[in-house]
Amino acid sequence: MSNSHLFLKSGFPRAPLQNGVGRYVCQLQRLTLKFCKNNGSSRGMRDFIENHLVDFAKENPGIVVYVKPRRHRAPVLVGEYLNGDREWLSVRNSTQTEISKWIDLLKTQNGSSSSLRLRKMWHTDVPSIQGPWTPFLLRSPDAHNQTYPTSEASQPLDVPQTATEKLIELFKQQQLEADTVLEQKRAE
Repeated sequence: MSNSHLFLKSGFPRAPLQNGVGRYVCQLQRLTLKFCKNNGSSRGMRDFIENHLVDFAKENPGIVVYVKPRRHRAPVLVGEYLNGDREWLSVRNSTQTEISKWIDLLKTQNGSSSSLRLRKMWHTDVPSIQGPWTPFLLRSPDAHNQTYPTSEASQPLDVPQTATEKLIELFKQQQLEADTVLEQKRAE
C-alpha cells in the first residue's frame, strides 16, 4: 500500500445540500482566468478569451468570471466553489478547445473532491440506527411455518384495521357474549 493518502485531506463524500431536488444549482461560484499577454504558452488562453469568453459568460450568468493578466507567468484556471474549495488547473500550451473542455469540467464538479481520501464509499443524510430493512422485519414469527396462501399472512402487521373490519369484529364479539349469556341462563 502506498503512502500517498497521507498528504490528502480525508473525509466523507458529501452531496451539496440536496442539489437537484428542487432545481440544479451550479456549484462553481467564481472562475478566474490568469494569463500572460505576451508569453507563447498563453496563446490558447488568449484565443479563448477573445472568441468564447463572452458566450460562456452569457450562457452561465451564475458564474462570476475574472480575467487577470500577469506578466511572465503560465496560464492558470482557478475555480472557486460554493463549499469554499478552490480548484487550480495549469493550462500551459493548451488550445482554446482544450481550455473550454477544462472550464466545462470545472463547471460540472462540486469542488476538489478528487483530492479527498474517502473514508466510506456511501453516504446518507439520515443514517438508520435500527439496522437494515429486511422483508421479514414486520412479520410475525408464526408466518414462517404457514403454508401459503393464507388469510392471516395476507395482511401485514403494520397496517391498521379499517373501520369496517373493526365493526365486524365488535359485532362478532357481541354475538359471542350474547350466546354465552343465553347458554348460562339455559344451564340455570
